[in-house]
Amino acid sequence: MEPLKTSPSSPMSPSSPQGSAAEADLVVEGGRLVTPEGVFEGGVVIRDGRIAALVAPGDPLPAGPRLDARGRYVLPGLIDSHVHFRTPGLEHKETWERGSRAALAGGVTTVMDMPNTRPPSLDTASLRAKAALIAGRSYVDHRFHMGADPDHPEVLADLDPAVATSAKAFMAGHHTAPVVFREAHQLEAAFAAAARGGVRLVLHAEDQHVFDLLDSRSGDPESYGAYEPHRPRSGAIVAVAKVVHLVRTHGTKVHILHVSSAEETDLLVAAAAEGLPISFEVTGHHLSFTDHDTARRGPRTRLSPAIRAPRDRERLWRAVLDGEASTIGSDHAPHTVEEKNRPPAEAPPGLPGVQELAISVWTGLLARGVEPDAAASHLARLMGTGPADLFDLVGKGRLAVGADADLALLDPAARWQLSAGHVQSLCGWSAYEGWMFTGRFTTVVRGGRVAWDLARGTMGEPLGRWLPGPALPAAALPGAQPPAMPSRELEGAVR
Repeated sequence: MEPLKTSPSSPMSPSSPQGSAAEADLVVEGGRLVTPEGVFEGGVVIRDGRIAALVAPGDPLPAGPRLDARGRYVLPGLIDSHVHFRTPGLEHKETWERGSRAALAGGVTTVMDMPNTRPPSLDTASLRAKAALIAGRSYVDHRFHMGADPDHPEVLADLDPAVATSAKAFMAGHHTAPVVFREAHQLEAAFAAAARGGVRLVLHAEDQHVFDLLDSRSGDPESYGAYEPHRPRSGAIVAVAKVVHLVRTHGTKVHILHVSSAEETDLLVAAAAEGLPISFEVTGHHLSFTDHDTARRGPRTRLSPAIRAPRDRERLWRAVLDGEASTIGSDHAPHTVEEKNRPPAEAPPGLPGVQELAISVWTGLLARGVEPDAAASHLARLMGTGPADLFDLVGKGRLAVGADADLALLDPAARWQLSAGHVQSLCGWSAYEGWMFTGRFTTVVRGGRVAWDLARGTMGEPLGRWLPGPALPAAALPGAQPPAMPSRELEGAVR
């Protein structure tokens, strides 16, 4: 493959006069570095699990093991701020080991897991227990969204930011929603308490009362073509309007998840322009599929919120391209094949996606005529600085001196077809089976060590850390540990 073209200039240099002299733990050389300032040819010097220097072409590099990145983009290790790794209680659908392996294969080195497990994570004690259960089983670093409990909204006012800085609230129910905010006074109390505690609410914003009203007039859908009309955009539009009112009233920070329609997007963009602390996420599947796919392919794209019309997909792409969306997430929510093949009214919504997210978006960007450098910058914002800044993920999401040495090397021109054999998730299937993708992650570095090598099909050890919030040192949290040394089977990935 031909090396990528070099920019005429680069602002990079060693971090100090000694930066290139002392031996490095790892030197990534010859890549196209995707930084917050732009995309530049150069090298990355890593010491003690952090980026010690970004080095321009021709400048001296220190001694140490080399990782050849020629012809590759070097992105920050990506962040998926919306996954359901099903631990505890739902491990027949996914295990943390397999979910985190899927993340690495998709260039993701940090995930934020949702609370709808069994039991659900509705307080700090359950989050600490979850962290202890995961310790030694995760291939990626992780933080948790706590669940907002409609019966105890006051918990949000005193939430320890070392344990969680965000809380998930369901405004409508579905198969795995543990608790739902059905009453207006409950939602109002949660917004008020979250504002007092400085907690960011992450919201499944569909209105259960709208759905209940519609259900009173019609039965369950008998086909997948009838599914989207059964859970229409009106539920989401009403919910977003309520959220905007509550944010105006209380000043609560909110992040709307899996926005699915053009109307929601327009409302949220207008609210943010007004100065309200509202941001939103777009998922890979809402960018990839339409309701035509659900009618044709059935349960694999049966989701909540539903996949909508082509015009909605194009409005969501415009939100990505214009910088209106703050994050993209996978909403990685695997179910078994048996569960998904149940009748339309019984099949649970959700699909696996952490492995496919970045590559599906990369492929979509290129298909829309976006130049590769610009496409790489979009990924680095939406799965890097965007979620890192929203959720206080210090040291994550950017190529910068002093940041955690998490890197994802992307071959931008690789053409390949995804099959079930590529799927790392325990569920063993993908809605993208048969898709031709452009681009592939060839090497992923976490904590300064090679954690995934495509050519060898190998991974490092499951030593991902529970990431603290801003109030507590990492060593004080269960499962937190220093960056891991590489396993012997990966030593051949560097020279």
